[in-house]
Amino acid sequence: MLTANTFRTHARSLGRAGRSGQAGELTRLAVEIARQESGGAVWVAGSQAPLEDCYRPELTPSDGELEREHQLMAENLALAEVDFILAETHPTICEARAVVRAAQSVGLPVMVSFVCGRDGRLLSGESVVDAANAVLPHDPLAILVNCLPAETAVQAVRDLKKSALSHPVGVYANVGSVDDEGRWTNTDSQVPAVYAEHAQTWLSSGAKVIGGCCGTTPTHIGLLRQLIDARQGGAVSTDD
Repeated sequence: MLTANTFRTHARSLGRAGRSGQAGELTRLAVEIARQESGGAVWVAGSQAPLEDCYRPELTPSDGELEREHQLMAENLALAEVDFILAETHPTICEARAVVRAAQSVGLPVMVSFVCGRDGRLLSGESVVDAANAVLPHDPLAILVNCLPAETAVQAVRDLKKSALSHPVGVYANVGSVDDEGRWTNTDSQVPAVYAEHAQTWLSSGAKVIGGCCGTTPTHIGLLRQLIDARQGGAVSTDD
């Protein structure tokens, strides 16, 4: 699957540049470009990100704002004709749940992906098991974690596998990490072969959806494809 570049096309983010009125137009354009790039051979997901900074759970808006603004974003993605919504990089349960409800209201399937710290918990401090249990009643296509260092992701995959027994789980990770002051540092995972070694542990731990988040390249994704083709069981790959 290919994720359309709609991570920041919701009206709130665009409003900071005085372009909130273009949310629908830019969402449609991003999906159109993804379709052109895909050649029609893969699913195109509509990214539906947190309304505020995905690394700052304390900035999460009120429940009313979450419901209202995510509903609008889901409607824009539906009009753009994505195959499904990817609720990604969510640091809180409440916002991920708001996206899931919005996706269902417009008749689109949804995958849910949470962002965790090195301790395997959501950045809000909530456990990934509680997060999975909160969205499972909505029957998501899969439950994932993303935007965390590749070398720390396996525990979250194992925790998800224990709680989401009837649903596919997965991970798409970063090739580095951000420190408390917002500075990015690459890890050995910037080397595609090293990243693929981590991905192998995800697959061995039960992941069925694997891919790449910040810093990954087409070479990283190509190696993941090779891993999948070499295994039995039908995992799928995702490029964000």
